[in-house]
Amino acid sequence: MIFIGVGSNLGDKLKNINRSLELLIGRSDVVLINRSSFYMTDPVGYLEQDWFLNMVVEIETLLNPRELLSYLMAIENEMGRQREIHWGPRIIDLDILLYGQLEIKSPDLQIPHPRLRERAFVIVPLAEIAPDLMLSGCKSVSDLAGELSKSQKIRRLDFNSC
Repeated sequence: MIFIGVGSNLGDKLKNINRSLELLIGRSDVVLINRSSFYMTDPVGYLEQDWFLNMVVEIETLLNPRELLSYLMAIENEMGRQREIHWGPRIIDLDILLYGQLEIKSPDLQIPHPRLRERAFVIVPLAEIAPDLMLSGCKSVSDLAGELSKSQKIRRLDFNSC
């Protein structure tokens, strides 16, 4: 089970996310297994920016974690992602949240995502598609989603993508 967090807060957010998913599954070795609903969330970190549209997708791929990271960054670059402000506005953001049971800690890649347990914008959509998933054997994502949604603003939106 490989889970990718997807978010946008510049321009047509829905169009940006849909385009990133088209590019993601445009490779024959990446298969979309499941996707969450869309969620509207407030920015985290740098607060002087617009709200985010977020979702989580589950994929299968033959790409190893580093190859997948390179592919996700290539999609972000192709879509015009600028990295000027840490946690700043972005046309698209694609993050590897989980890659099976792998744990990787290196300067350029950390799996599970280092702030996964702290952020409702990924935990709540993840809980929608994998409610019983346990993170490090401690808590289910459903339990974490319940806790985080009490302290962080997140709202499920009722529209579909492509």
